[in-house]
Amino acid sequence: MSLDRVNPGALSPATGFSHAVVAAGSRVVFLAGQTALDAGGKVVGATLPDQFRTALTNLLAALAAAGGSPADLARVTVYATDVAAYREQARELGSIWRELAGRDYPAMAVIGVVRLWDSEALVELDGFAVLD
Repeated sequence: MSLDRVNPGALSPATGFSHAVVAAGSRVVFLAGQTALDAGGKVVGATLPDQFRTALTNLLAALAAAGGSPADLARVTVYATDVAAYREQARELGSIWRELAGRDYPAMAVIGVVRLWDSEALVELDGFAVLD
């Protein structure tokens, strides 16, 4: 499996994401949206960073169960109920990302939503990975 991260010089610098990811491998893993649900199905964490940490941990747990690792992520979409708060806390969220997933950034987007399935959820992450 290989992921080639492409960040053309003609585009604004990619900070915390890659502009494009070229994936070659034999298996694609589609990861369902993950929020800050604990094992009992309850949303945990009162702050966006707390919920982001749990949602990312859940996403990576699903990926690991499928045989992948954070470096295999080709695409992640972040759904946030408050994009302004997400931007304000981007530095802390980026630190959480690097701690849990490293610096091999997938192609990413942050999309503002009115609400998520669980009304207490502030953020949801989904994506796909390419494995050997």
